[in-house]
Parts: sequence; structure tokens; C-alpha cells
Amino acid sequence: MKSIGVKLIGAGGYGGLGMIELLLRHPVFKLATLVDVDGVGKPISAMWPYLQDYCDAVIVAPDSPEALASDAAVAVCATPDGVGQITGPKETAAGRRLLDYSGDYRFNSLDLYRQYAQRIGRDPAHKAPDLLASSAYGLSELHRKEIAAAPVVGNPGCFAVSCILGLAPAVKDGLVEVEGIVCDCKTGVSGAGKKAAPQFHYPERYDAANAYRLSGHQHVMEIERELSVLAGRDVRVTFTPQVVPMTRGILSTLYGRLPRGVGQADVLAAYRGFYADEPFVKVRDAGQAASTSDVRGSNRVVVTVACDERTGTFRAVSHIDNLVKGQAGSALQNLNIMFGLAETLGLDQPGAHP
Repeated sequence: MKSIGVKLIGAGGYGGLGMIELLLRHPVFKLATLVDVDGVGKPISAMWPYLQDYCDAVIVAPDSPEALASDAAVAVCATPDGVGQITGPKETAAGRRLLDYSGDYRFNSLDLYRQYAQRIGRDPAHKAPDLLASSAYGLSELHRKEIAAAPVVGNPGCFAVSCILGLAPAVKDGLVEVEGIVCDCKTGVSGAGKKAAPQFHYPERYDAANAYRLSGHQHVMEIERELSVLAGRDVRVTFTPQVVPMTRGILSTLYGRLPRGVGQADVLAAYRGFYADEPFVKVRDAGQAASTSDVRGSNRVVVTVACDERTGTFRAVSHIDNLVKGQAGSALQNLNIMFGLAETLGLDQPGAHP
């Protein structure tokens, strides 16, 4: 099969690195151009020496002739909010499809984007409204058809992947009361990206855990939007993100009230049925051990169904690697779908353990 070139914008961050690692093992997608504002003119392996001899491609500036003339079929923006709105129209005008890591294309209407931007304190005016209207939300397990046809795909947020997939079967089948759902989520420090900050200095992070963004996290709106679609009614969640002293991984403990007459066996059966044909979602019951180490370095989601019938509480625990299924792995899964390839191509492998 003929190779498909990928232009990676934001190649030097953790999200870009994750995509590089995955594409180096992919039989069809190939890195065509590495773009970043840092390290221009130097090989990516000078920035990240562990890539030496595996990927020594030179980083080019966003507006350089090399970047503009890239022969890639798709551009991946592993960049913060705002960048994709500027870059996207240029990439699609050059005939490339676009996959964006940020919140720029997760909401395919101006009204929804405006609500999202206002919630996180950004300019509510989207700079590429036509592209926004043609975008698809990139949660592969729920939106394959839309992803396959869309010129632009907005990759989901890491917490959103964990919470939506952890709750989807129960919300869809009415196995949890949608009033009062609680998402208690713990993430590794890599979720903050590679830029240095005082609160991520080793003495501040080691042996310490804290909640953050309690007034409103950027992933809450996509969680509520997707759950509302599944439930056929408005859903609101209480979301508490916490950072814990590990490098990578998200553990989301998801709570709600069990409807009268619903028990552990009902919920477990529904989850196993809902995800029976999903290659990356594994369902376990309360008696089976699960840990973020089970998914480290892999594109898997492990969901443990552990309802407490004694108190009438729905409970599911979702485990993902925030840098793989929560970012680059979902992105590659989406790229496979966008180009008609097997969804598991380049992803069907275990992670690293221990």
C-alpha cells in the first residue's frame, strides 16, 4: 500500500512525541514534515536524544517553505487552543485533511464553541467558522461514521475519553440516574505538558497530590455534551480533576445513583455488550484487579464495573494512558478511520510493564 504522509505541527511537545513514536511503527502513515517554533533547523533527536537514529528529521518553522510545500495528505496539530484555528484553513486549502489535538474543533457549531471558549476564558469568536461547521468529534468508539467523512477532526480531551467511555453504556441504557453523576479523576503530571512551571518542579510534585481547576475544567463541556446525546436529555456532572505524583495515566472513578431494580449484574452485562466489538475497550468486574499500569503505553481503556448495591451506588472505574488513548493513540485511531485503514493498525500492541 502506498504510504500516506503526515505533517506534524507541534512536533516537540509530549503530544507530538507520542505521535512520532506511533508513526515510526505504522506500516502506512509516514512522517513527512515536522513543524515547531522551538528547535528550528535541528533534528528532533537533538531535542529528544532517545529518538536518535529512529527519527532524525529536521524541525522546520511553521511558515517556512518546507512546511508550506509539504507533500503530506494530513496535518496533525499537536498544539494548544487557538493554533489550529489559524493553521487549519491553510492546511485544508493546501488539500490536506486536519486533525487537531485542542478544543478548537471539538464543538462543531459556533454556539457550542462560544460556550466552551467563554467557560475557559478564551475569545468566543472562532477564527475558522467554516471548518468548525465541517468538523467531527474524534471519539472513535462513538463517532466512526462522522470521523470517516470529515475534513477536520477534533481529538477529544484526555479526561473526556476516560469519563465518556467510562459512563457511556450506563447513561445510554438508563442504568445510572443522570442527576448527580460525579467524575473523580486523577492524572499524572505529563498531562500538564513539557513546559516548566513552579508547581511541577520536582520538590513540589513528589509525594504530593492536589485538586485543580475546580471552578471549571476545559474538558467538562465535551463530557456533558456527549453524555447528553447518549441520554437524550441534559446531563450535568460534578468533575474533580486531581494531579498525583506519577508520570502518565488517568484513573477516573465515576459515581451516580442506581435506578430502582438495577444491580451490578445488569450494569456489567450492559458494559460487556456495549463494548463487545471494541478492540481497545476492556471491561472488568469488581473482582478483577486493574491499575493505570495495565494501560501504560497502550491505546486501551480498562473499565471496571463495581456498583455498590448495599448503598444503591453506581460505580465504574476507567483507566487510560493520558498520552496514548488520551491523546496520540486516539489521534492515530482517528487517522486510521479517516483514511479507510484498519482501526487497530499501528496500535494493536501491549503497553510497557511494569
